Amino acid sequence: MPWFNKKNQRIESVPAEERRVKTEGVFEKCPGCDAALYTRELEESFNVCTHCAHHFRIGARQRLALLYDEGKYEELDAEVVSTDPLEFVDTKPYSERLEQARRKTGLPEAVINARGRLGGHPTLISAMDFQFLGGSMGSAVGEKITRLVERAIEERSAVVIVSQSGGARMQEGTYSLMQMAKISAALALLSEARLPYISVMTDPTTGGVTASFAMLGDLNIAEPKALIGFAGPRVIEQTIRQKLPENFQTAEFLVEHGMLDAVVDRREMRDWLIRALDFMYNPEVHFKPLKPELPLGNGAGTLPEHLIEEHAAKSEEPQAEPEIKS
Repeated sequence: MPWFNKKNQRIESVPAEERRVKTEGVFEKCPGCDAALYTRELEESFNVCTHCAHHFRIGARQRLALLYDEGKYEELDAEVVSTDPLEFVDTKPYSERLEQARRKTGLPEAVINARGRLGGHPTLISAMDFQFLGGSMGSAVGEKITRLVERAIEERSAVVIVSQSGGARMQEGTYSLMQMAKISAALALLSEARLPYISVMTDPTTGGVTASFAMLGDLNIAEPKALIGFAGPRVIEQTIRQKLPENFQTAEFLVEHGMLDAVVDRREMRDWLIRALDFMYNPEVHFKPLKPELPLGNGAGTLPEHLIEEHAAKSEEPQAEPEIKS
């Protein structure tokens, strides 16, 4: 019989790279309810669990495709990337970390700038990606977001920033912290131009990002159960020596305490933003000061001559004597 002839033959081993379960990549386990989710159905529901509505993290490019009309957009400022100004080294050089992050994610930086239309409205969106060094904010991230805001002022466009970040990038030191003020100043100019800015916070949004542009929106909204805060809960408990309340630093907790305007499901996010822009956005509105601005002085510490002449003419006009009642 043939099988007796194979008694001394060894079974060929399978290479390690080929040892994989046939269903790998077909199902995804939900960390919220432990349900096994069919990957295709999960993608169709915008990476939201159909059982418990847990929101999986998604990348910046996928986020932009979900928001823009027909998923079409133009990427901007792709040439702006981080350098290593401090030549920072921890367990490995910062420059190596940057290259590794670019290869792993296929992204040039932790934020993607895009131009397109959202519900027909011209809208510029900055979407952060946590997979690129934790979505940390370095000098390049600050420059890209600032450029987007300045471009919106020039083009009279609305601005949406989707935050997903662990905060300022420690490898760039003060350079990263300066981006907080830089972006905030640009957003102040956007406000003066009477253009809308909607801040969308996703899981997680922490550190210097929360302490600056993420909380400066005309509307501040978040996805369900997103972690939003500055310092971590363990650090806060050790500092104040008190037990923190349940669900502390979640989107729902912040809405209850007036820190957010709304918690919006990702499947409803695009429609929600369109309704908000329908109400807020009017490209024809331009800034007009409530009070007329006084002309500049002549540099000598006195008023311009024409104002002095007007004041002298008014003082020469006869004034009516006050009526005296007996």
